[in-house]
Amino acid sequence: MPPADLSIAGRLVIGDGAPARGEILVADGRIAAVRAGEPLAGLASKHVDVVDAYLLPGAIDCHVHSGSHPGEGLAAVTGAAAAGGVTTVIDMPYDAEGPVVSPEVFAEKSSRVAREALVDVALLGTLRPGSGATDVAPLVEAGAAGFKLSLFCTDPRRFPRIPDHQFIDVLAAVRETGSIACVHAENEEIIKPLIARARQEGDRSPIAHCRSRPPVSETQAVLTVLEYARETGARVHLCHLSLPRSVDLVASYAAEGTAVTAETCPHYLCFSEDDASSQGGRLKINPPLRRSADVEEMWQRLAAGKVDVVASDHAPWPLSHKTKPDIFDNHSGVPGVETLLAVLADRLLQRGGTVQDLVRLVSATPAKLFGLSHQKGSLEVGMDADIVAYDPAASYTVDEHQLHSNAGWSPYHDMKLGGRVVLTISRGEVVWDGRTLHGAPGRGRLVTPMRDGGWAP
Repeated sequence: MPPADLSIAGRLVIGDGAPARGEILVADGRIAAVRAGEPLAGLASKHVDVVDAYLLPGAIDCHVHSGSHPGEGLAAVTGAAAAGGVTTVIDMPYDAEGPVVSPEVFAEKSSRVAREALVDVALLGTLRPGSGATDVAPLVEAGAAGFKLSLFCTDPRRFPRIPDHQFIDVLAAVRETGSIACVHAENEEIIKPLIARARQEGDRSPIAHCRSRPPVSETQAVLTVLEYARETGARVHLCHLSLPRSVDLVASYAAEGTAVTAETCPHYLCFSEDDASSQGGRLKINPPLRRSADVEEMWQRLAAGKVDVVASDHAPWPLSHKTKPDIFDNHSGVPGVETLLAVLADRLLQRGGTVQDLVRLVSATPAKLFGLSHQKGSLEVGMDADIVAYDPAASYTVDEHQLHSNAGWSPYHDMKLGGRVVLTISRGEVVWDGRTLHGAPGRGRLVTPMRDGGWAP
């Protein structure tokens, strides 16, 4: 065995076989060896044994907003990530001070990663309406792991809509670079008049938000994006899908050879519009929560392998932005990076899913999609030693007061979970021991996609 700095013993989750006792040896921040059986003494200067907990590759949360609210930031996001077993955050470009639309802005945000991040971060760029396609190649060259685009204007400066005629040109440019376009697919022409009608009629209830964004406002936009992806040949990732029909549409185009993938979020697997009524603005999300029957069917699609990725869409608005009487005056989105792995694992394993399914959804596939699989997403020798111990028997109740996001609340508060993250290792260093965060802001690194074949097809 090679000399090692650290060995971690537990139940290894590697390949399709049943998890079995073994150990991982770490040297210089990378996985140096993986061996089956009980750990051997003296192979490393430090040894950690998590007994029957699963050893998984660190999760990659590919949908996080660290900068939408200035009270959060990369330090809080990556601390919350570490405590939740997320060792790589892919951060969205829609920051409060301005979107990431140029190499200069990208470089400034990269410098913040170097100063603030506790775990590793990849950055997405976005595009200015009116310039668009010409900005793609420079951002890829700067290190962007992909692009976030929207068919809905949330904010004309921070989170704009890319017009349809420009959208096609942008996707063609994304194809030429080999990058990936992540898309917020909602139809603005359907939604905005329905919001105006609800306001005029005086319906400011939580359910009015759901009704103002009916299923067709999502599925029509998804279908538009899929046609553009088919036409241009670009790789497209459909973000935060809330409906089983949306997932079916993506799967249908993928079966035809279009390079498209589907993402959903834990909140679409755990909550329905009934919960939106009871929790109010705390569960205002775009797209909105759907019917209980849709939640059940989303689980069926996930079990069938039609959902490629589960991500948090972490949006850490403080409660002052989520608890106004008029539902339309509240910001949309919920914090979730710290609860992503534990909530998904609990619900997935309860429904007969496997821990290998968990790894595929939150580690292996995100690494492949964003060109990071040369470093992240598996427990193979030579990979970054991003390792998480998840104990499926360590039941606990989520307490929003103990979480690490500056939002200070969670939609999963008081939810009972059957297991938890008991150890997080980032590039060979313990950053979460089950109770306490370790490591200083700035130990995290910017990770960029591998060129020349690193992108997944």
